[in-house]
Amino acid sequence: MNQLKELDYELYLFLNNLGSETYDPFWLFLTNKWSSIPLYAFLLFLIFKKFGLKGTLYTLVAVTLLITATDQLANVFKHGFERLRPCGQEGIMEQARFIAVRCGSYGYFSAHAASTMALANFVGLLLRSSFKWIFPFLIVWALLVGYSRIYVGVHYPGDVLTGFVIGGLIGLLMQWLHRFGYAKIFKETY
Repeated sequence: MNQLKELDYELYLFLNNLGSETYDPFWLFLTNKWSSIPLYAFLLFLIFKKFGLKGTLYTLVAVTLLITATDQLANVFKHGFERLRPCGQEGIMEQARFIAVRCGSYGYFSAHAASTMALANFVGLLLRSSFKWIFPFLIVWALLVGYSRIYVGVHYPGDVLTGFVIGGLIGLLMQWLHRFGYAKIFKETY
């Protein structure tokens, strides 16, 4: 376990120190949760186009449950494991670039990585039959948001990777539940 931690620390320092002041504004923008609002509005439009009003409202309930699940699970893990964030870890913070607005105490696993990957899997699979490009686009977006957490100095790669796995699984599960519920409620499949 100590070897995994050391590898995570080394990989973090390598990836975090790839940054430069030139690119800092881009990564700070990308890591900010409010910067994705235009993307969410566009996805909402595509969902409405495919499912209509009732299907969109049903999908919004599923998205709300998905985000709540990833967020609350991340909180359980953070307080259960109490793993210090790199920006608060002695021996690491002195060697890293910290450009985030705030640090926080604990960071296992990344809720940003989990929620973006969950949403990418859920919405990407939901809309894939109508918009072939949407799934790979959303996966790339989720990967970039995950990396942004390393770049700004608040998560280790292991935190982000765990967030991707957990979020991806929650997104797949919610997509399956959505499909099943949609068929039962609306008496049709998509």
